Amino acid sequence: MLTREEVLAYGLSFPDTYQEAPFHDPNWQLVRVKGSKKAFLWTYERDGKLNLNVKVDPEWRDFWRSVYPSVIPGWHQNKEHWNTIIIDGSIPQKDVFRMIDESYERVTDSPSKRIYEAVKRIPKGCVATYGQVAEMAGDKKMARAVGNALHKNPDPGNIPCHRVVNAKGELAGAFAFGGALSQAKLLENEGVTVVDGKVDLKKYGMRHTEEICSMVEAGLE
Repeated sequence: MLTREEVLAYGLSFPDTYQEAPFHDPNWQLVRVKGSKKAFLWTYERDGKLNLNVKVDPEWRDFWRSVYPSVIPGWHQNKEHWNTIIIDGSIPQKDVFRMIDESYERVTDSPSKRIYEAVKRIPKGCVATYGQVAEMAGDKKMARAVGNALHKNPDPGNIPCHRVVNAKGELAGAFAFGGALSQAKLLENEGVTVVDGKVDLKKYGMRHTEEICSMVEAGLE
């Protein structure tokens, strides 16, 4: 059976997390995310058993409750968004950890994070439009937010924002990607032809939201 120490150690294995006892009561030990300070894992003992409160996607909330009797609506928290896991040996460790995983994802999820993850899916040798990136990030209406997020790209080496163009295949202005012609040079280094500041979307554009473009499919990368 999992111990509190093992559960807390797992929670602290996620990036940018820390442990806190906010009520000056050692029975309550939380794991929060740095920056936002949001808690995704509450641990406490109740009725002689270790309990965990985890945030849950509404689509999975009732599933977990129906599969395991020891998963109940969140105790002392919003029961629409939180579940309580009673550690009584009836739930496999992998599923306890999976629920903690999901809680961390819920708490750390943000439009910018989803946008950056979507941009990472654009293959080398391809481009995607702002609208396509927005759709891959889960909301096709936030194309403008895509542009804002990319201009604040925190990790250009791993988030290839130079592969994003507008709906006409046009590159960003001179202020982006380090100055005039920088985006074009980055794309050309990856085999994408740029003519008069524009890319041929029929040749290099991703097909809808699939990770493929005609050049890659043809084996020309």
